[in-house]
Amino acid sequence: MVMVDDRAGRTADFIRPLRVEPGSKVSLADDFDPGFKAGVRRKKDGVALLRDGMELLADLQRRLAAESEVGVLVCLQSLDAGGKDGTIRHVMSGLNPQGVRVAAFKVPSAEELDHDYLWRYVRRLPARGEIGIFNRSHYEEVLVVRVHPQHLVRQKLPEAARGPDVWDRRYREINDWERYLTDNGFRIVKLFLNLSKEEQRVRFLKRIDVAERNWKFSAADVRERARWDDYQDAFSEMLSATSTGWAPWYVVPADRKWFARLCAGAVLAHTLMDIGPRYPDVGNAARRELAKAKRELERQAPDAAPAGPTASSARRRTAAEDKGAGSGEGNGKRKKAGKGRRKA
Repeated sequence: MVMVDDRAGRTADFIRPLRVEPGSKVSLADDFDPGFKAGVRRKKDGVALLRDGMELLADLQRRLAAESEVGVLVCLQSLDAGGKDGTIRHVMSGLNPQGVRVAAFKVPSAEELDHDYLWRYVRRLPARGEIGIFNRSHYEEVLVVRVHPQHLVRQKLPEAARGPDVWDRRYREINDWERYLTDNGFRIVKLFLNLSKEEQRVRFLKRIDVAERNWKFSAADVRERARWDDYQDAFSEMLSATSTGWAPWYVVPADRKWFARLCAGAVLAHTLMDIGPRYPDVGNAARRELAKAKRELERQAPDAAPAGPTASSARRRTAAEDKGAGSGEGNGKRKKAGKGRRKA
């Protein structure tokens, strides 16, 4: 218990500089450094910390699934080349795939455009006991759609609903929806991978120069990069308006991929430790059934095999003596005691 509390305290201290305080006014360029390392000097140190953290995450995920009361939704946002795919791959690699769902949201389909803008996200929410990951999320509706407001027309929004207050209204609707989810037992982890303009340029060039990465590059990426300042403003407004006490944002420095993954893992671990999932207490009736099943399985043990992997040496000796008594081949003490009773 002391070890868990210590880990929880150290993790909370580590991620505190990344948290957007609810109600604060954020200027992304001024308030958060994409190259921040939180005192972790070397990549190999960060990789080792992430490896240790993944063991903790795996244990917490098993407890979360077994308890099956709380679901966790991870929302990943970033500009292009921000490292969302790599973060998912590295941070979640040690988890049980049966308990993790990943949903990647691309351009809305015709069916999705026939519904309200949150509809497609509601359909992909995790169940209780699961960790769901949104690779891009409902926040696209106040980011890409805000930078390209013509998308509001494609969403078939009535003209009266496309006025200048549309963004404030969507911030409120998103906050209310997330509050509804948390009130119903779902925790929301919101991560913005904060990439510098220069690092994005370098990563784009690598996608062009390295043949195996060509598939990841699109000419649309460069066109979107031309709207850098517009996106910075949209991100700043989003972080200011939607970092709440029930679902705060964490701005993850993303210029170093290894550090971004370490931060993402730390925020998720902090959330799971705060939930504190436990293996269910099965109750007295179930324990009696377990004991009955255990005795039956121990009786089925082959000759010379231990009764079970957790059986004590005394229990194993007792099982062997019982077998000997049944076959007439007990140990010396049992034979001697038997002769004594016959003489009496």
